[in-house]
Amino acid sequence: MDKIKVALQHWIPQHGLTRLVGQLASARAGKLTTAVIRAFIKHYQVNMDEALHSDPSYFKTFNQFFVRELKPGVRPLVEDKSVVTHPADACVSQFGLIEDGQLIQAKGHYFSAQELLGGDTSLAEEFDEGSFATLYLSPRDYHRVHMPCDGTLRQMIYVPGDLFSVNPLTAENVPNLFARNERVVCIFDTEFGPLAQVLVGATIVGSIELVWAGTVTPPRGNTVYRWDYPSEGAKSVKLEKGQEMGRFKLGSTVINLFAENAISFDESMRAQAPTKLGSAYAHIQS
Repeated sequence: MDKIKVALQHWIPQHGLTRLVGQLASARAGKLTTAVIRAFIKHYQVNMDEALHSDPSYFKTFNQFFVRELKPGVRPLVEDKSVVTHPADACVSQFGLIEDGQLIQAKGHYFSAQELLGGDTSLAEEFDEGSFATLYLSPRDYHRVHMPCDGTLRQMIYVPGDLFSVNPLTAENVPNLFARNERVVCIFDTEFGPLAQVLVGATIVGSIELVWAGTVTPPRGNTVYRWDYPSEGAKSVKLEKGQEMGRFKLGSTVINLFAENAISFDESMRAQAPTKLGSAYAHIQS
């Protein structure tokens, strides 16, 4: 059955299906929308007690429900400036060192930092022998992504690609998954060096939105787009630790890259361990 699930992903019209689901998720269908949301909550056991608006009928579209806000205070932020905090509610897929420019995807599968970052050799070199972590957001999770530290946006890169599912099964069976799926790469300058926060698209991920740019995906096509941002002035983008930076309309994966000797991961980091937004992720090396 697992082989069939993986094989089907090579055959289905990924982008067409994603556009269709995106349109349905943004439709205002009244009681039907509410019924779908209720069914989703029940099936995935979504904890609506944490949501700012817990009544499913509050949401006019499925997308509004999916990017629901949390109640203030339910994800306390570790304020210590030496602590890097988790950017999302998720599950640790993989983490560790970037060795010879390679990141581990799953047992027996690796992918390159250069490919992940859109093919930019000099940018990938900034993370040589550094650290990475891949965080998988399941359907039940809160789907807004926040800053793990204070940062100034240097560059945003849109990389077109496939839209395979990014669940553990696919990660174990589709080579180069995260470097072939559609993604948005955000490069921040921080007090401890460069930080890459990569939002990876997936099957039926209708769009990726960023607080400074709005909806970034789609466009479709084969062109890699790059936007550079100034470090100062009216057009600069400076975000504080814990501040929202983006969201998935239907969930996916966040990948962080850190420079060599910049951080050490918190002792709580374990493969397949759940993460909570705002909790300790890593510690800045002095």
